[in-house]
Amino acid sequence: MFDIYRGKKVFLTGVSGFKGSWLALWLISLGAKVCGYSLKPNTKPSMFKELNIEKQIKNCYGNILDTKKLNKTILRFEPDIIFHLAAQPLVRLSYLEPHLTYETNVMGTLNVLEAARKCASVKAFVNITTDKCYENKETQKGYTEDDPMGGYDMYSSSKGCVEILSSSYRRSFLQGNSYFLATARAGNVIGGGDWALDRLIPDCIRSINTNKKIEIRNPYSIRPWQYVLEPLSGYLLLGEKLLMEGSKFAEGFNFGPKEENLLTVEQVAQSVVELYGKGEIFVNRKDNLHEAKLLMLNIDKAKQILHWTPTYDAKQAIEATVEWYKRFYQKSKMLDFTFLQIEEYSKQYSKKEDILL
Repeated sequence: MFDIYRGKKVFLTGVSGFKGSWLALWLISLGAKVCGYSLKPNTKPSMFKELNIEKQIKNCYGNILDTKKLNKTILRFEPDIIFHLAAQPLVRLSYLEPHLTYETNVMGTLNVLEAARKCASVKAFVNITTDKCYENKETQKGYTEDDPMGGYDMYSSSKGCVEILSSSYRRSFLQGNSYFLATARAGNVIGGGDWALDRLIPDCIRSINTNKKIEIRNPYSIRPWQYVLEPLSGYLLLGEKLLMEGSKFAEGFNFGPKEENLLTVEQVAQSVVELYGKGEIFVNRKDNLHEAKLLMLNIDKAKQILHWTPTYDAKQAIEATVEWYKRFYQKSKMLDFTFLQIEEYSKQYSKKEDILL
């Protein structure tokens, strides 16, 4: 599975973040040579620090707004493929820091696209955006890749801009002898090692381990929850297709759960409490910042063109996530356990892949 990455040079922005940390470890397990570029972790604890991932890869701390350093790092490493995950990823922070959100997500992405174009070794570029890039009408219909971009809040709209930017950049600069660019849209990812503020499961885990009640704001909001390795498997598959077959796959793709695995915020929080064996939930409706109540993705394109489907159901995703945190607070060897979770997921992915093929 994903054998193409063995020996490949992979440049990974946002490596010190939650998804970046998991993707770095998965690439290491595949035999890739990884160079990470990101800001220093902004959470304590941090998966990147706790698992000492910076010692597992070639690591460079830097800002994607620092074009000189970014260009120099990419040119020196000479990557075959770039996965761009660096972003200001929080909806609620975007209300407080709109300028930072747009500067990082839009201009920062343009900087990475330009740096890649200046590096002759780059053959493929997977640009990670979000399911929130769509103009969300909160309907029962899952959004397809051709639906209009939009976004109510500054984070979501910035990612809609990134999708438009990517499409324009592809047509303007990547039609000749250059790299192949695709975008990947996923969201509400859960998994061990996430300690970001204002995310449901990290908030649950923090509250449980400090003996506080778990505060939830919108108990009936429905989200496309998915285990962290689900979208990462989509990113890796998309990167593989770009490296092997090029322009045919240089488009946008949705990676989300099956409709039967959509859960409310309250259902997820209750599952965490049950699996952890303790915790108490209360609802706080005083917070009036807008958050979508319903968001669904249509993943038919990924199924038909990439032959990608989710591997874990919602129950498996929450179980694997809670088990990681329990092991962490029990002082287990978390690098070994994380590689074990990647191996277990990969086995189920391969079994499913054999059935699909």
